[in-house]
Amino acid sequence: MSYAVADHPLWVPDAARVAVANITGFAREAEQRWGRSLPDYPALHAWSVDEPTEFWASIWDYGEVRGVMGGSVLEQPGRMPGSRWFPEAKLNYAENLLRSRDDSDALVFWGEDRVKNRLSHGDLYRQVAHMVAAFQEMGVVAGDRVAAWMPNLPETIVVMLAASSIGAIFSSASPDFGVQGVLDRFGQIEPKVLVAADGYYYNGKLVDCMDRLAAITEGLPSLRRVVVVPYVHAHHDISHVPHSRMLADFVKPFLAETEIPFERLPFDHPLFIMFSSGTTGVPKCIVHCAGGALLQHIKEHRLHGDIKPGDRLFYFTTCGWMMWNWLVSGLASGATLLLYDGAPMLGGGSILFDYADAEGMTHFGTSAKFIDGIAKAGLRPRESHRLAALRAMFSTGSPLVPEGFEYVYREVKADLCLSSISGGTDIISCFVLGNPTLPVWPGEIQCRGLGMAVDVFDEIGVPVRAEKGELVCTRPFPVMPVGFWNDPDGARYRAAYFERFENVWCHGDYSEITPHDGLIIYGRSDATLNPGGVRIGTAEIYRQVEKLQEVVESLVIGQQWPPGDASDVRVVLFVKLREGLKLDDGLADRIRGTIRENTTPRHVPARVVQVTDIPRTKSGKIVELAVRAVVHGEPVKNVEALANPAALDEFRARPELQS
Repeated sequence: MSYAVADHPLWVPDAARVAVANITGFAREAEQRWGRSLPDYPALHAWSVDEPTEFWASIWDYGEVRGVMGGSVLEQPGRMPGSRWFPEAKLNYAENLLRSRDDSDALVFWGEDRVKNRLSHGDLYRQVAHMVAAFQEMGVVAGDRVAAWMPNLPETIVVMLAASSIGAIFSSASPDFGVQGVLDRFGQIEPKVLVAADGYYYNGKLVDCMDRLAAITEGLPSLRRVVVVPYVHAHHDISHVPHSRMLADFVKPFLAETEIPFERLPFDHPLFIMFSSGTTGVPKCIVHCAGGALLQHIKEHRLHGDIKPGDRLFYFTTCGWMMWNWLVSGLASGATLLLYDGAPMLGGGSILFDYADAEGMTHFGTSAKFIDGIAKAGLRPRESHRLAALRAMFSTGSPLVPEGFEYVYREVKADLCLSSISGGTDIISCFVLGNPTLPVWPGEIQCRGLGMAVDVFDEIGVPVRAEKGELVCTRPFPVMPVGFWNDPDGARYRAAYFERFENVWCHGDYSEITPHDGLIIYGRSDATLNPGGVRIGTAEIYRQVEKLQEVVESLVIGQQWPPGDASDVRVVLFVKLREGLKLDDGLADRIRGTIRENTTPRHVPARVVQVTDIPRTKSGKIVELAVRAVVHGEPVKNVEALANPAALDEFRARPELQS
């Protein structure tokens, strides 16, 4: 069962917008340079995957990458993994983000409604220069790891840029991670430096981090220095934190430094270590290279996001989610970054729209969960806010259902490009994205990313259309991970992505290519349901359940039934209801009826169970696999990855699931 094809798009760009879009100009330049005919997006996309040497050389030049490209673009294009991009290139990621040193805004920061700050491009460059000198004085060199346990502060970006200027490898986690969660991540990569804030604000409350910081430091014997960033306290006693210095003291000897000696390194030199969610074991440490992240993000920002110099780019993210890294790369496209740390629903859900108006936000990045939340709260931003500069809205984290699309155009702004995007930490970017020159259809991601040979395969590896299957990428792309940390022979890396289909990246998303050549994501493949042997995407059930005003959110799993029989499952739906409501037979029947009427009998849950909370990762994704493990009496291997681990207790030994 698939989403019904809509009769008409929700938004169609007018001819004037198409004409001035970056992607239009890029296509005309490519036609002239390579002698190609690229009249529309399908032709442009086909060229980008069929002629990768031409396409990625064009991205390098279009992005005005600072560095030496060399004469070769791609070696061993038939190997996946095993191909090598720009083997002769030398570049530095930070050099490409710190192009300007003028007085215009580089970073604007809101810490809820408590703290506001801004840095010019000149300020940012100087602060990075000071940090680089301090790092070098203490012996940080290319290949060392610099870790940040930080909120989404300007200082976090300064630390990352300083590390990458030297060629050190940067990794981050948000301060809502507990001690074990941080050690599970940073303990694997043995950082030389840890930078941490003294605390953070969330939903109007101050959360102190100093005691946890002391425990984390004790658990990381590789550390030579801990730098404490003041955010929530004016004065500190850091004597109980080993190797620690306050930020001001750390950089004070180097305030006269005004230049950054950028280290130009190979294209595939490691830049970031990212971590998988870790809900099924110790997180995987995914290593991403500087050249791949830079080129991919330039392509996504400038062509798919239509970001132009002077635009003001916002994404609601923590430093534990890859969207933070994606956001920061916006500096390479001349955007001012609008940073926010704290609760997104502060002020009844209005604070981010207040921010948009106050700072002339042009690109608003958020999650499907946030859009659903403000819709259920009855917010009508188009009536309460001007949003005059807003041209694009991005959504990711989970599938955005058709009703979410319709809400945005009805209640947020009628004339904007709503770009549902999807990729992941695995590629620190996207496989499928928006496009300012294409229509927006409800429930559909607009297009496959340029340079990404995205397809959907059935069970035996045959491409399918208008039919569900596995999201794959059939050709190499520059932002494929360098590998996993501590995986010297690459066995774990190959097993993660290339075991299912030979020489093909299998991403693990259950997907469909639509008649509009758009994409629908139905959820993670490992969380799909198979009642009676029929494969069902969980997103199809969520879409129907969360239409009901009584339901705040939901989570669905397949429970082995009868118990111990792995050959079949029954569908079990957990619902969190509005405050004060209780699940009764009438509401349960309405839930089942809504699902049956709009999907198939296979989708109808055998059990509907009320819970008070839905467990999520730190980046806000529901954890179906962890709940499934709890229901079956299996251990959850890494509860530290969860934002609300206590929520799992409600799912243990439920009497409703014993019969």
